[in-house]
Amino acid sequence: MKKLFTLILSICFIASFAAKPKNQYVKITTNKGEVIIRLYNETPLHRDNFLKLTKEKYFDGTLFHRVIKAFMIQGGDPNSRDAKPEESLGNGGPKYTIPAEFNDNLFHKKGVLAAAREGDSSNPLKASSGSQFYIVQGKIWNDSTLNAVETNRMKFKIPEWQRQIYKTIGGTPHLDRNYTVFGEVVSGLEMVDNIAAEPTGKGDRPKEDVKMTISVLKKKEVRKLEKVLKKAAVK
Repeated sequence: MKKLFTLILSICFIASFAAKPKNQYVKITTNKGEVIIRLYNETPLHRDNFLKLTKEKYFDGTLFHRVIKAFMIQGGDPNSRDAKPEESLGNGGPKYTIPAEFNDNLFHKKGVLAAAREGDSSNPLKASSGSQFYIVQGKIWNDSTLNAVETNRMKFKIPEWQRQIYKTIGGTPHLDRNYTVFGEVVSGLEMVDNIAAEPTGKGDRPKEDVKMTISVLKKKEVRKLEKVLKKAAVK
């Protein structure tokens, strides 16, 4: 009986250790640094698509092809992989879109990962590009500028708790509920600032190519990362 009990405990321990982590993370590496991004479980269609493309190495060797300081850095166009200097980019991607997954609690604070898309006139349902994405840099706002953007560009009031984040961390509030946010940087945010500071030319393309590789963090890496994040949160 004692041996059976010990065996059951061992099986339970192994099963819990091997269990799939609750969150999944990807790492984007460039010559300007690297970031680790937690993909939101609240946006499963976007999360799973991004993981699929990453595992297929779809993004490797592509560029952050559109960069606007105090706004965002954009990538994910497969045509950028072998693009010539000053070649126009931003139209590439797989032959599908992803249905919008808007969530009022997921908004455009600095460091979030969001999906690019075609404009409203040709895309009234605001479906996302199959591969193109951006990471928000944004800027710091105040009550006056937030009130103005609410009046001129939004059809809703920004919740007070979100306003506080826009006034301290920063972001791009006028994109909320228009583009799907599906992840956020949890480490290495300085990479976004470094890329956003790059001189740009035609089409907001960096004059010096910023190539990327993206990988999915393994279970051991996730456990180690989450321990670090938990320790940092306690401090």
